[in-house]
Amino acid sequence: MFNSTLKKNLHAAINDLSKVIEKRLDEFFRPDHPADEDVKIEFRLPDLKYSSHQFTREEYLVLLIALMPHVQPSFFDQIIQQKFPQGGDFPQLGGIRGKQFRGFLPTGETVLFVLAGDNLEKRFEVSRLFNENHFFARNHILWLEEPTAGEPKMSGKLVISSEALDYLIHGQLSRPKFGIQFPAQLIETQLKWEDLILNDHTSRQLKDLENWIQHGQTLLNDWNMKDRVKPGYRVLFYGPPGTGKTLAATLLGKYTGKDVYKIDLSMVVSKFIGETEKNLSNLFASAENRDWILFFDEADALFGKRTSVRDAHDKYANQEVSYLLQRVETYKGMVILASNFRDNIDEAFVRRFQSIVYFPKPKKEERLKIWQNTFPHQIRFEQSVSLERTAEQYELTGANIVNVVQQVCLQALSRAEMTIGEEDLKKAIQKEFAKEEKML
Repeated sequence: MFNSTLKKNLHAAINDLSKVIEKRLDEFFRPDHPADEDVKIEFRLPDLKYSSHQFTREEYLVLLIALMPHVQPSFFDQIIQQKFPQGGDFPQLGGIRGKQFRGFLPTGETVLFVLAGDNLEKRFEVSRLFNENHFFARNHILWLEEPTAGEPKMSGKLVISSEALDYLIHGQLSRPKFGIQFPAQLIETQLKWEDLILNDHTSRQLKDLENWIQHGQTLLNDWNMKDRVKPGYRVLFYGPPGTGKTLAATLLGKYTGKDVYKIDLSMVVSKFIGETEKNLSNLFASAENRDWILFFDEADALFGKRTSVRDAHDKYANQEVSYLLQRVETYKGMVILASNFRDNIDEAFVRRFQSIVYFPKPKKEERLKIWQNTFPHQIRFEQSVSLERTAEQYELTGANIVNVVQQVCLQALSRAEMTIGEEDLKKAIQKEFAKEEKML
């Protein structure tokens, strides 16, 4: 649903674009006719993050051209039919037909014609709007699809990102959908900081990270440290599985109001040369202006040590690591890498971390707190059960303990009971140890 302001805004914008195209067509079909002044574009973006960029008239027009198939699918076809009522084509306007959408889809050639006509110098100037360093490309707003091999670059279809589309139509940025184009999932939790039982040193380090998220921009901008301090913050979480690395990242986002996206490395890493960089580029482009926390779990797959070059595959694998190093270093938000072992991470990354946080297995006192916090309040224990003794006897991680509690609670529910005995705990712990091929 459009809100009323945006609806009125878009109607005016469509009308302006129609006038611009009509003027260009008049110039083409009636070259001797005196040219009118340029049509003013009244369309303005919603007052959100994109608006910090001062859009030029040409940039507004490109956005409107990209927007038309989504808000008024017959827009270009109607213009063509008005000029060719008996039917026909107008190749100077560019455009292609989609597989499912049979209407006119604008291309780079469409943009060139509407903004520059036959003016060669102006066409070169307009084509720069699709350079990789332009605001559109850097922020993953719109781009040209790769054309068929051998065909002109500007014949590629004009594509606007789904995030930018929602922004322009609804006045707000929607969350991207998980998939090949965006291989990351939003992670959330109902737990609180007090539910994450850690030693004092690790807890203090996490508090430092929270301080950076809340005050980092003030330090860079208001305190004029941006010339001395690089943007963004890079962190390594390392330690055995189940010690709270993912939960810590999620809680950092929860308590600072930031979305935390966990990257699915199986979808990022590709066996095809060049595809991994492409997948990473899409991911970082989507995240750049959102101030997300990016969480790479089991980061060894991407951030592992570079190998000696034995063949072409090794060469490109090392290039992927180098590209990733550069991209992580220029990301303005927080990037968290998680690994079971610090030594598995390439030393070039380690040198660039502002913080390295170790998550050890919990000690006896911490294990006891986790046992006490995890059991539902409805549960009762037989007299033989001692959580203090259990915490001392069995070296389990927080994740292990949650699994054991889940198992014994389900067993109690299956018996229609609310009491747990010593034997229930032993069997569940034994099962948990067996998963890791450990003896009880």
